[in-house]
Amino acid sequence: MSLNWWTIPTRLGVLRVNCKRLACLLVFTVSICGSAPGMCPTACICASDIVSCTNKNLSRVPGNLYKCMKRLDLSYNRIGFLEPEWVPAVFEKLNTLIINHNSISSIITGSFSTTPNLKYLDLSSNSLKTLSSPVFQELRVLEVLLLYNNQITHIEPSAFGGLYKLQKLYLSYNLLSHFPLDLYTGKHKLTDLVLLDISFNHIQSMPIQRLSSVPAKHLSGIYLHGNPFYCDCTLYSMLIFWYQRHFTSVVDFKNEYACLLRSEARGYNKLPLLHDNFLNCSESTVNSSFQAFGFIHDAQVGDRLIVHCDSRISDAGTHYVWVSPDNRLLEPDRETDNFKVFHNGSLEITDAQLEDSGLYSCIAINKKRLLNETIEVRINVSNFTVNRSHAHEAFNTAFTTLAACVASIVLVLLYLYLTPCPCQCKAKRRKRKLNQSSAHSSILNSTPPQELPADEKKASTGKRVVFLEPVHEPKHNQNGKVKLFPNDSVIAESILKTTRTKSDSDSVNSVFSDTPFMPST
Repeated sequence: MSLNWWTIPTRLGVLRVNCKRLACLLVFTVSICGSAPGMCPTACICASDIVSCTNKNLSRVPGNLYKCMKRLDLSYNRIGFLEPEWVPAVFEKLNTLIINHNSISSIITGSFSTTPNLKYLDLSSNSLKTLSSPVFQELRVLEVLLLYNNQITHIEPSAFGGLYKLQKLYLSYNLLSHFPLDLYTGKHKLTDLVLLDISFNHIQSMPIQRLSSVPAKHLSGIYLHGNPFYCDCTLYSMLIFWYQRHFTSVVDFKNEYACLLRSEARGYNKLPLLHDNFLNCSESTVNSSFQAFGFIHDAQVGDRLIVHCDSRISDAGTHYVWVSPDNRLLEPDRETDNFKVFHNGSLEITDAQLEDSGLYSCIAINKKRLLNETIEVRINVSNFTVNRSHAHEAFNTAFTTLAACVASIVLVLLYLYLTPCPCQCKAKRRKRKLNQSSAHSSILNSTPPQELPADEKKASTGKRVVFLEPVHEPKHNQNGKVKLFPNDSVIAESILKTTRTKSDSDSVNSVFSDTPFMPST
């Protein structure tokens, strides 16, 4: 029978069907979805475009699967590693692939070349240790990647290269010791990533200063709870800032944030990080962290300042409105004094003045998504000349104090270590010898001293004055047997020990008398 036009009566009229074209359409459908006998393997359960081959002790993917399937579940099997031939055919319609709870220890580049349209990939609860090369580069439209509960210790910056549409990445319950900052600031950063779960790893510190440049749209989805952080005021300030911004990653898991003291190496005693500020962090440290994240802005009088509205819902359909400290409404395309609001939410102050200081509120409204968010930003405007004078005075005071300290130290060192001039020492010694010689000659002189007036005698009562003269060496005819003054210090000491009041002549006679000295009564 030849294939001609058939006429089929209907309620709306007559429908003419070409049998030849209908047969071609049936053959094309069969070629796409496969023949009926090999449509679903015996080890799997098939339901429409869903194929489930869970817990069937499989080591590779069955070869006679639906080519038009959209979801494939291979969990709880014995697949050891992924290579380019592990999927026997190209599945262009497959968008969900679940391979959790296998024993996958490595992934070779090109393993997903036969599944280029995946949007959801579950590789959780396997034995992956490192992610070095860009093993996911064929998955250009992947949106969700689950890698939690593996043994990953290191991630190369290019490991997720090519995942331009990735929105959610789950890396919790691994062995990572460093935060993967390259996901946000590196060459292969993921611009659409809004959720990164890196909780319950081995991270002890965070690159807070570099994270300050990441938009809030990405920061709000970073989950860090369960890591053994060191107790640090900067980390505390960052998490408090996130908590005040109502980031769900901190609000919902507030009790899971703990820290360890650096003195405790084993870390048995974990301290709550977000309760009652037990770290006793200073206000300046907290403010500096807020300033780094764009919560506080400083400017001088006359400066041009641009403040960004760092909202989490900053997409194309978001409308921004600013409220000044004096409750004035600042909107785009409407300049008010020296304020201007751009369509991307940024606020410009063309000529900052002291009265512009205060707390500003940015309101982001998205009518399509029925979302709104309010961000508060503090602007501090100060006078440059006043600050400079204060700084100059402080510098002068500090410099003066420092100079005084240096001068005092120099004087002390000079006093302690600088020896006197040799000339002065010789002059002092010569003068001492002359005095000793004069005293000797005065004592040996036999002539009695002249009588002094009564007033002078009264004034000299109780005083002992010694006049020393140079002592000549004994002549040869004296045989050197008699040395009257062997020690000058003994003579001076004997004179000073005499307590009675007497004239100078009595003193001399007493010293050289043969009879014992008897004190007068």
